Amino acid sequence: MKKMKILVTGGAGYIGSIMVPELLKNGYEVIVLDNFMYNQSSLLDLCYDKSLEIIQCDVRDKRFVSEYLKKVDAIFPLACITGAPACDKDKISAKTVNLDAIKMIVESCSKEQIIIFPTTNSGYGIGKEGIYCTEETPLNPISLYGKLKVEAEKIVLDSGNSISLRLATAFGMSPRMRIDLLVNDFVYRAVTDRFIVLFQAHFKRNYIHIRDIARTFIHSLNNFETMKNEPYNVGLSDANLSKLELCAVIKKHLPNFVYLEAPIGEDIDKRNYIVSNEKIEKTGFKPKFTIDMGIEELIKGYKIIKNSKYGNV
Repeated sequence: MKKMKILVTGGAGYIGSIMVPELLKNGYEVIVLDNFMYNQSSLLDLCYDKSLEIIQCDVRDKRFVSEYLKKVDAIFPLACITGAPACDKDKISAKTVNLDAIKMIVESCSKEQIIIFPTTNSGYGIGKEGIYCTEETPLNPISLYGKLKVEAEKIVLDSGNSISLRLATAFGMSPRMRIDLLVNDFVYRAVTDRFIVLFQAHFKRNYIHIRDIARTFIHSLNNFETMKNEPYNVGLSDANLSKLELCAVIKKHLPNFVYLEAPIGEDIDKRNYIVSNEKIEKTGFKPKFTIDMGIEELIKGYKIIKNSKYGNV
């Protein structure tokens, strides 16, 4: 039987560096398009695999993207200026990569090609206390990043042969590491500084391990016909945690960790919500990696990496 071929834009990034090896292990052929803007070498150990093709290019270059789109059955558009701070730092790149490039991919695809799109549950913005955000909850993004991802999600879902995965805040080690993600950042501070000062410490959000994100994409591909044309929240149902609660979990693993709540000041990322992941769980997907497992992994990883180059900003 012919192998399905998948185009992964941004395939050498934080998520792609975990996802691409999983796709290869599962028997897919993979084309990675990436501009390698962080000079990362995260896919070097996969170069032996004849099922992998790597193209260095910008996802906004229609000539290149259109050429490689013709060769594939499915597209995972991971290329993104990720996170509120990174988007605020370069608003033009944020729009052209996170929205315009997605629009171009959708317009260049045939009706038979599958798109599985990673968006963000930060689109829920500020939720109501004690009320879970479901896929039916009105989207109310408060950052440029959230607004662009929500707009791109609508374009993708309107295309008629797609799935949108509203990812919780990712955590875990990756060959293209990001320390600036919240769990990764807090554990890094606990390991290196042994203390942290929290702003708006009771603000909550949901979390998901990076390896479970990769598993979700494969699950969505395997169950595409029953899941298509819908958005799905993807997170740990037992990990709708405030910053204070997260720090308490970290302290179980690192007893010398001290965390204090600042009486004044605010976090630039003001989102605050809890999320229901029931919809994707009903399709048969269950995460394998807990917050505790991720913290243990990060503590081990931070014995290897010890500087701030592993971030987006």
